[in-house]
Amino acid sequence: MPEHNMTDYEATRAAFQLVVPEWFNWARDVVAGWAADPDRLAMLWVGPDGTERRITFAEFDRRANTVAAALRDLGVQPGDRVAIMLPRVPEWWEAVLGIMKRGAVSMPGTILLTPKDIAYRISAAAARVVITDAAGAAKVHSVADQTPSLAVCIVVGAGDVPAGWHRYADLLAAAPTDYTGEPTRAADPVMIYFTSGTVGYPKMVLHTHASYPLGHSITGKYWLDLRPGDLHWNVADNGWAKAAWSSLFGPWGEGATLFVQDSRGKFSAGETLDLLARYPITTLCAPPTVYRTLVLEDLKAYQFPYLRWCVGAGEPLNPEVITIWQQATGLTIRDGYGQTETVLLVGNFPPLPVKPGSMGKPSPGFDVSVIDDAGAEVPPGQEGDIAVRVRPVRPVALFQEYWRNPEATAGAMRGDWYVTGDRALKDSDGYFWFVGRSDDVIISAGYRIGPFEVESALIEHPAVAEAAVVASPDALRGEIVKAFIILAPGYVGSAVLVTEIQEAVKASTAPYKYPREIEFVQELPKTVSGKIRRVELREQERQRKASSEL
Repeated sequence: MPEHNMTDYEATRAAFQLVVPEWFNWARDVVAGWAADPDRLAMLWVGPDGTERRITFAEFDRRANTVAAALRDLGVQPGDRVAIMLPRVPEWWEAVLGIMKRGAVSMPGTILLTPKDIAYRISAAAARVVITDAAGAAKVHSVADQTPSLAVCIVVGAGDVPAGWHRYADLLAAAPTDYTGEPTRAADPVMIYFTSGTVGYPKMVLHTHASYPLGHSITGKYWLDLRPGDLHWNVADNGWAKAAWSSLFGPWGEGATLFVQDSRGKFSAGETLDLLARYPITTLCAPPTVYRTLVLEDLKAYQFPYLRWCVGAGEPLNPEVITIWQQATGLTIRDGYGQTETVLLVGNFPPLPVKPGSMGKPSPGFDVSVIDDAGAEVPPGQEGDIAVRVRPVRPVALFQEYWRNPEATAGAMRGDWYVTGDRALKDSDGYFWFVGRSDDVIISAGYRIGPFEVESALIEHPAVAEAAVVASPDALRGEIVKAFIILAPGYVGSAVLVTEIQEAVKASTAPYKYPREIEFVQELPKTVSGKIRRVELREQERQRKASSEL
């Protein structure tokens, strides 16, 4: 076996071809294939109390069949949308596979979603089914009058079941095990993720049975460098697209085993390092925020005898973190770049020397470049928009569309290119260097946060007359949410009011979106047409933080 799946970067890119059959269903054609070996391990799961479960591909395949049969018997049809909000429990994987086998479309979401978030998503997608735990069921039930499309509601695990809801375990106990699902075309829809933008509420990113399931072979084989026998840990919540990347399609497409920790609590750097030392984890995928936290610990106190490969994605990775981790472990963190709309677009692949701070070079299967406003490629060293060539050949591993939003889909195209919304420069060696978002989306600890959503939540508070939300640089999280607020008449800024507003935002929208900093101001910079100039506030924050470090 070669040391790595990619030994020659240029040769791999030149020879790469993603063959797409007309009919394809990843759960039936790939996972069921691994299940032919009854002993092949799919997951090593560690629960909140340290309980361990070892689950084979064969067991996941059987359980997925019963999920698909239960959905069929409940009247769920191919193409129906199924919202799924669960913590890192095996039922999440069973459900996603079963939904896929039924030919329905899964809509993963974080358990942090508020009732307002849930109502919007279910209504926007006209979802007919929701699968969640007891806490999520209470949220969904509270907005039942706003979600008329819902026909089937399922609770996983213990806890109260609202009237009219089904208990997941009971459904599976009663379902037949001989149903293996419906045939699906590779071009059929398989998954919808919601992604935050600058204007309006989150957009629906629609992926097909080819774009994510087949496309993530690029992610799993060449960037994660996985193969059968690996034990892979992706430190990410199941509600994010990164779970599809590195907790589903990437590793299981290559036959690797997943290590899953269901912590049900805040991230602990010490616990993470302890698990890396205690279990035979070979590959690690984590956002830079996690690595930035880990290197603050006494790394010399730990040994990671099995760990051979580390990658990071979701936000830019600091060169100093790469250096500290390498000095302590002997391993280089390989940065990568992609989006909810894509698989890995740019990465530091095994044969490539790492330039600390660079995202690396384009993935096999993609022509990625940096372009100007006219759609022309810019010379090395010049900043521009990161773009993916879609003509004359559209990459397989690119989302189908922003569903039910043709304006947004068209707006992401510029000539022969799909424009990612991020800016970078490319050096003379072909390495990409991230500059920042071309819009106002905030990336904090790997979470994408649209300023519009936070501003909408802020305005709901009676003390807030007007608000502008921007990214503020932060050493640990990369960026944090900062709000500039003009107070309504009769209100005076204070620490108590700051806390009150923050708590109100947490109650109105997902808690990770709340502004960690609030500044009360008399006016906000605006264009002649009255639009808030967030770019000015963002630059002001950048300069303030830079001067404070001097």
